[in-house]
Amino acid sequence: MITDFREVHEHLRASGICKRLVAAWANDTHTIEAISRAVEEGLVSATLIGDEALIKDACAKCDIDPRRFKIVDERDELKAVALAVKKVHEGEGDILMKGLCSTDKFLRAVLDKEGGLVPQKGVLSHVGVIDNPRYHKLLFVTDIAVIPQPDFRQKAAMTRHVTSVARSFGVKTPKVAFIAASEQVLDSMSACMEAAALAKMCDHGQIGPCTGDGPLALDVALDNEAALIKHLDSPVAGDADCLVFPNIESANVFWKCNSRLCEGVRMAGMLVGTSAPCILASRADSSDTKFCSIMEALMSLT
Repeated sequence: MITDFREVHEHLRASGICKRLVAAWANDTHTIEAISRAVEEGLVSATLIGDEALIKDACAKCDIDPRRFKIVDERDELKAVALAVKKVHEGEGDILMKGLCSTDKFLRAVLDKEGGLVPQKGVLSHVGVIDNPRYHKLLFVTDIAVIPQPDFRQKAAMTRHVTSVARSFGVKTPKVAFIAASEQVLDSMSACMEAAALAKMCDHGQIGPCTGDGPLALDVALDNEAALIKHLDSPVAGDADCLVFPNIESANVFWKCNSRLCEGVRMAGMLVGTSAPCILASRADSSDTKFCSIMEALMSLT
């Protein structure tokens, strides 16, 4: 099983994979640095869609030869995003990547009923991957970016998505923790009740190959000692692969605490539920986070 992004990198380099990446509104240095590294290592070929002058200026700042990419000059942000989605929709690219455009503009194009990338009646969610040196393996987290207040059906779909990504990283039977404020099944907290029902769906094989438990407070999901102290007998506690959060606020806060307060953390994020991997990183994310996100998308295609 792959336990960190260094091993992911080694695996991809050894696999010989090379996919076509299309970047939407790719005018910023962090996006270009990440894509350039992936191109240099033979992991992708890349088309950058955006303001050509800004792209070349960003390349110059990073000492990157712009001839490394195919550049499509489109100076209107919305048109650049729509064109990038169209190229992937029509099979001219394997992976879509968000550049400097805002998330709402990116999602609008991805969700477009005519030329978007989400199947009819599909559920779109975000799966993040966290490589934290203080945890003994990769963590797969959902949903930090798309569904503000998921209902039960959406949570089940989110669980299928996050476990699918975990399996693409070699986790054959992911251990899923359905996170709530308490590990007790409290009827006063809807997150606890839904977590218990989702765990039972896992027991019945309705989610796919995985082991689920919930509700679990975050400490017992990640720390075996906390589980022992609380006398919690769980196949997931202290060894979770996947964390399914009850809402976007809790997931987003967990994500950003890792990114801003934990030294040595590496992260990745992409949309799942789409017809092609769609890399969705924040405009403020580092080039390493964007490179790791490219690796996450590639792993989903191996």
